[in-house]
Amino acid sequence: MADIPSHHFIYGHLKDFLTGESLVDTDDERYRQKIARILLEERGFHRHELEPRLKIETLFANNFVVSAIELVASISNKRLMVIRYGPGSLVTRERPALAAARVLTPGYVIPFTIVTNGEDAELLDTWTGKVLAIGLSAIPSREQAKILCAKARFEPLPEGPQRQMELRILNAYDQEVCCVGGPCALPHAPEG
Repeated sequence: MADIPSHHFIYGHLKDFLTGESLVDTDDERYRQKIARILLEERGFHRHELEPRLKIETLFANNFVVSAIELVASISNKRLMVIRYGPGSLVTRERPALAAARVLTPGYVIPFTIVTNGEDAELLDTWTGKVLAIGLSAIPSREQAKILCAKARFEPLPEGPQRQMELRILNAYDQEVCCVGGPCALPHAPEG
């Protein structure tokens, strides 16, 4: 049996479908690339409407966390959908994805959130958290996104403690404990 030092299988490097930059080739990255291809090739989005690999940084109780946002899709220069990838169950990905969509853009809540594991997906209303559609077919086409955009609420979070609460949720859910007890095979990853 092979001695595998990590749960990350690294196959080398791949070329990012959206930007052309070289990325570490892992199973997770292959799923991220699959979602980008679906948005461009099947759903009709334009490259300039998709922002890859955005980050939200939080610090609470001396715990610094960087939350990754795989993609943000825009229509008419308005961020319409946050797309977050995570392996496994989608329901466990909903709350931090909603928090990210509520705080990522200064001035307004991004109205729709998509969580996906690369094989399944959920489209959620960011304001209510309600699941609107399931399956990879739940990812709207560009034409459907235009209709959603015309009806969407692009408003800020209400005044008060909610923004801090959403940031705390991201900080708690996205704390990465990678390769517990050993070195991580991913470049620049913290050790467990």
